[in-house]
Amino acid sequence: MQETVVVIGGGAAGFFGAITCAEANPTLRVLLLEKTTKLLSKVRVSGGGRCNVTHACFQTNAFSQHYPRGQKALKKLLPLFGAEDTVAWFEKRGVKLKTEADGRMFPQSNTSETIVDCLVQAAQRAGVEIQTSVGVSSLQVQAQAPAPNRFLLHLSNGSQLKASKVLIATGGNPKMEHYRWLQDLGHTIEAPVPSLFTLNVPASPFKDLLGVSVPKAKVKLTGQKLETEGPLLITHWGLSGPAVLRFSAWGAKLLHGLAYTGTALVNWLPDFTEEQVRSQLLLQRQHSPKKTVYTNALFQLPNRLWQRLCTLAEVPETVKWAELSGKAQNKLIELLIRTPFEVKGKTTFKEEFVTCGGIKLEELHLERMESRLVPGLFFAGEVVDIDGITGGFNFQAAWTGGFLAGKAMAEVGV
Repeated sequence: MQETVVVIGGGAAGFFGAITCAEANPTLRVLLLEKTTKLLSKVRVSGGGRCNVTHACFQTNAFSQHYPRGQKALKKLLPLFGAEDTVAWFEKRGVKLKTEADGRMFPQSNTSETIVDCLVQAAQRAGVEIQTSVGVSSLQVQAQAPAPNRFLLHLSNGSQLKASKVLIATGGNPKMEHYRWLQDLGHTIEAPVPSLFTLNVPASPFKDLLGVSVPKAKVKLTGQKLETEGPLLITHWGLSGPAVLRFSAWGAKLLHGLAYTGTALVNWLPDFTEEQVRSQLLLQRQHSPKKTVYTNALFQLPNRLWQRLCTLAEVPETVKWAELSGKAQNKLIELLIRTPFEVKGKTTFKEEFVTCGGIKLEELHLERMESRLVPGLFFAGEVVDIDGITGGFNFQAAWTGGFLAGKAMAEVGV
């Protein structure tokens, strides 16, 4: 009787695990189950529909620095299957990737459908059986049964299935009950909380400047060590952009504990010290005394942003640099380096929504992504307690985990 390996979850990690297993051991029946009607849904929408496959960073230590949780684990895992391996894997299957200025890597076609098609076709070629609209309602370990019947799966369609090995790649979820069935197997769950979200600032005096962005800003939470840097975007609900998404990733647990409230300070000029900003304003006074402050933006800031900062600093629209009062100047300097935003909640960043938390890493044989508690049970993707910032890092964790689990599941007689 043919041995069955079941992969639960039709996302990036699940597909990669199923393909790797089936390619490595064609004698196995590899069955992939997806509870919804859609396969690879996150792959389709990521990167604005272009799919940010990975990041062009090929040194393990540097790459692992982009994970708020799981850094230590990835230092062990990335040498086994890292970004370079991901690029080679897709190229071998006819998909070339390109690198953008910020290091993000996308398919040259600029569409995520290229990645989806590649994964689906690779699965079909390898003989992976794919079933959609089939979820797993419970999973039982039959320790005394022969190895091919080690697991009994109760499916949402009322049927049962026996398997020798199971890969759980069900993704993340901010609700603890989503992980209850994994706790029933003896595993510990690190509390799941949202990561990669934008900040709601209902009383923001910048709301009408939606779409205005700066290439580099620093975001800091008052009274805390949390501080991140990067491009920042003003939205009609508050703040977004890479700087804020990094802020939410590194501060996921802290912000959750604060009920997503607090004061975020934005430094629009992170490359300048306060003294350098003051000196620049004094130089402007000396060299352009007759120019109006309001209509002559400094530091290459967008005009609308500069003008709003001037308004908040109570700089009259007609006042010239030579006439600027010391009080208004000090207020302007303060706002340039510490504009306060009263955060009252978060908004899901739908393309990149990630959950931190999940299966405790200490309970896994990491190089195999296999449970230390239940032999033959594997995990990959967001269901484990690894999550990264935006830029292709979460997909790389999925490819890495899926590959290692798939390779281990393909082993005969284990």
